[in-house]
Amino acid sequence: MPRQPKTHQLDLFSSPVAETAQIPPWQALPEETRRRLTGLMVRLILDHVDGDRAGQQEGADHDA
Repeated sequence: MPRQPKTHQLDLFSSPVAETAQIPPWQALPEETRRRLTGLMVRLILDHVDGDRAGQQEGADHDA
């Protein structure tokens, strides 16, 4: 029997009261939309990583 995954992917595009929306495939989106979305995702990831680093640096002096 195959193992069940322990993580779940959230569906950010559906509403709990509405039918699940049909999401167009990535390739069907206009080039400008894909470029902007990619830039926003990169910025979100990098901001998150920078926040993690700031938290680690603040806590580093508590070990002394």
